[in-house]
Amino acid sequence: MVVLKTKRELSAMREAGKISSRALRLAGEAVQPGVSTWEIDRLVREFIEKQGAVPTFLGYGGFPASSCISVNNVVIHGIPSKDAVIRQGDIVSIDIGATYEGFVGDNAWTFPCGDVSQEAQALMDATREALFEGIQAARPGNRIGDIGSTVQRYVEARGYSVVRDFVGHGVGAKMHEDPSVPNYGTPGRGVRLLPGMTIAIEPMINAGVKEVKVLKDGWTTVTADGKLSAHFEHSVAITENGPVILTLPD
Repeated sequence: MVVLKTKRELSAMREAGKISSRALRLAGEAVQPGVSTWEIDRLVREFIEKQGAVPTFLGYGGFPASSCISVNNVVIHGIPSKDAVIRQGDIVSIDIGATYEGFVGDNAWTFPCGDVSQEAQALMDATREALFEGIQAARPGNRIGDIGSTVQRYVEARGYSVVRDFVGHGVGAKMHEDPSVPNYGTPGRGVRLLPGMTIAIEPMINAGVKEVKVLKDGWTTVTADGKLSAHFEHSVAITENGPVILTLPD
């Protein structure tokens, strides 16, 4: 069931989004050669808790950290570790949720560690732009398929593939609400977008094939062919005047 948010609830989600976005910015600044993903996760948890919020991911379904940190060919759900040290040229996808006053702000970004290859930069650029193309399609009267098809067309025209096994989602009092928000689809199909809906749009785009596999830890998801992947996400409100990004730092 899709839950439409009131103005008060949207305001609370904006505050949660600010905290989550600021935590993500802090995490991105920490992406440096020699830094472990565990250290970045520690910074994220400390920041969120100092804001009076709760790290949404910590303990969610048994996840052991406050952020998902996925490097290079890891698509999503990378578990932070002291042994996972970031190197020059890596691309690092960081996904963070913060719960504040009962509502969730969920966002992700892929950060370069220093100078990266042209291939990596092009993939990140395309995935980021696909996110904003998808957000522009999130207008009242459109349908979920309009978002997914917009993302799909944008990245496939550039030679990339869209992950099918994981999708975006509704977000609000829970991190995962209805509706599902795939990054692929058919225009004019799916749930109709209405003012008050809040969704997380999150393209997960691979440089190679679309297939992925989950490792034995039950979380870490990697590209099936070992090629790079990028992940960008914003929580977005559907309003009468169009889409409003809820996960901005200011």
